[in-house]
Amino acid sequence: MDGFKIFLVDDNDLYSKATKHHLSLNPDNEVITFGTGKDCIANLYTKPDLIFLDYSLPDLSGIEVLRKIKQSFSEIPVVIVSGQEDVSTAVELLKEGAYDYIVKDENASERMWKAANNVKENALLRDEIDRLREEVDHKYDFSNIKGNSPVLKRIYKLIEKAAMTNITVSITGETGTGKELVAKAIHYSSTNKQKHPLVAVNIAAIPNELLESELFGHEKGAFTGAVNKRIGKFEKANGGTIFLDEIGEMDLSLQAKLLRVLQEKEVTRIGSNTPVKINARVLVATHKNLAEEVKNGRFREDLYYRLLGLPIELPPLRERGNDVIILGKHFVDEFVKDNKMPKIQLTPEAQKKMLQYDWPGNVRELKAVMELSAVMCEDQKIDAEDINFTSTSNGLGDFISKEQTLKDYNLMIIQHFLDKYDRNVVDVARRLDIGKSTIYRMVKNKELEI
Repeated sequence: MDGFKIFLVDDNDLYSKATKHHLSLNPDNEVITFGTGKDCIANLYTKPDLIFLDYSLPDLSGIEVLRKIKQSFSEIPVVIVSGQEDVSTAVELLKEGAYDYIVKDENASERMWKAANNVKENALLRDEIDRLREEVDHKYDFSNIKGNSPVLKRIYKLIEKAAMTNITVSITGETGTGKELVAKAIHYSSTNKQKHPLVAVNIAAIPNELLESELFGHEKGAFTGAVNKRIGKFEKANGGTIFLDEIGEMDLSLQAKLLRVLQEKEVTRIGSNTPVKINARVLVATHKNLAEEVKNGRFREDLYYRLLGLPIELPPLRERGNDVIILGKHFVDEFVKDNKMPKIQLTPEAQKKMLQYDWPGNVRELKAVMELSAVMCEDQKIDAEDINFTSTSNGLGDFISKEQTLKDYNLMIIQHFLDKYDRNVVDVARRLDIGKSTIYRMVKNKELEI
């Protein structure tokens, strides 16, 4: 906020000058005085930030001027200043939209000073809220999901469809592919963004014994340590969106309670018998294959179908082609901007090295690698030798150095993919282009473990 414009409307010239001097002690305040209500109304087009209005004016009454101000510029706060301490008049003016009512006495100037500061602070707060809302909308809109590969374009279309309705969305994909980012893009592109913030819960990060309280809340004294009432995440998300990340990690006993909440659209806090109605849009994410979890008895089938909704499967980075370069440049640009560094370029050799790598850690690994490269490079250019991969998985060099038989290598490869994809034989068979019966035979012969 640059300057703070105040209209002071009073026909007492001496009082106006004294009040103007007092308010102008704050150099941010620009105080303009008027002797009549009509003069004030004629200058409303200049959009003052605050109006101090004398109730008794020579041409119009204070309530008449107030009504005319509110008819054209309802957002301008108007403080009535009156020589009479009349409660009924003050109440009537406040009902008409007056911001405050101040009686002209020895403390009036100080109260006007405080009123101006309060209006100014509220205006600054509104500006900050608007700025943050714009920042959030920009941060989590579709443009923040970088890439133009065909597979990602299909994801964009699914996100758009998800944002148009309140359908439950299940987001799947390997760790580090950006599942939470997609959830935020859906929420902040939907109508729910204005009603309530997105409430995110990482199921895997909360111990099972605490998760029920975290999701549904508890009453004071419900159990040892419950010293205060706690509002659960579902209640906090009421009217908006709740994002349940790593839903595949939820304990079976709690899955039944979650299913009831989703069916009945109400929660009952631990220690209470009174259900609380909730209306929250549900987004879930997992790196596991929930259909396989259902087959293995680790996830309820009825809850699975309740959560399936619109499925969005995020591709691993290795399947996104040139998106690796687009994302890499984006992360470098973000890093140099945050650290006030000169712009850094990626050389063709660096880009070639990035495209040849498998990126087992997906987008999360790419971000870490690019930030380190930006620190290590010279002359504002990231070259191939500046890019260092620190993946926890073994590289090809370690793999072939063991000098085993071809059969042993095949077993190692299959076992690696079984471990990576949560023992999903059908998925691994498809990825390696081998028959699933081949894998089952190797398991039966105790050559592989699932």
